[in-house]
Amino acid sequence: MKKSLHISPLPLSAWDASLAHISEDMQGLPLNVHALMAHHPELLKAWWNFRNHAVGGGDLGRRRSELIILRVALQLRSWYEWGSHVERALACGLTIDEIERVKQGAQAMEWQPDEALLFTAVDELMTVHAITPETLNKLCQHYTVQQVMDLIAIQGMYVTLGGMLNTWGLKLDEHVKHKLPPSVCEDKFKVEFPR
Repeated sequence: MKKSLHISPLPLSAWDASLAHISEDMQGLPLNVHALMAHHPELLKAWWNFRNHAVGGGDLGRRRSELIILRVALQLRSWYEWGSHVERALACGLTIDEIERVKQGAQAMEWQPDEALLFTAVDELMTVHAITPETLNKLCQHYTVQQVMDLIAIQGMYVTLGGMLNTWGLKLDEHVKHKLPPSVCEDKFKVEFPR
């Protein structure tokens, strides 16, 4: 019998017992992306510490991490990633105007040079698969080696997630969707950033 590769979030009751610590970390309410990854318990367990490092922002801090993740979400045309991280970005102090400005990337004049460089670096990683020497030289004026490594790692982690989200068409969690401002909705996102 042929197996289907189409999957949807795994109900918590069907999770492997080895994932109990993840359910506890999420206070028994894992996100749809976690429930999707629960189909591969070993992968989810291996990924969890990396996820916690990235969500906390690593050496970059949460604000800069969220700017990176939002830019990756746009590059991947991932509504789930965008919607989830608009909510997280607002929670860590970014304004809706700043979040909307992420769409312009480094071209928006209002960014401070250190934050504009984050967008340049993400865009280069997405298009030429490396941070160019010119951008790296500029980054070193504002960031440590560890922070640049975190930038690359966070970008790569969310490319991986975005690939899963886009492959399986994951729906944004309802409790996240309800926290978003009315101007942030899936229909608008898909018009602005079609795949």
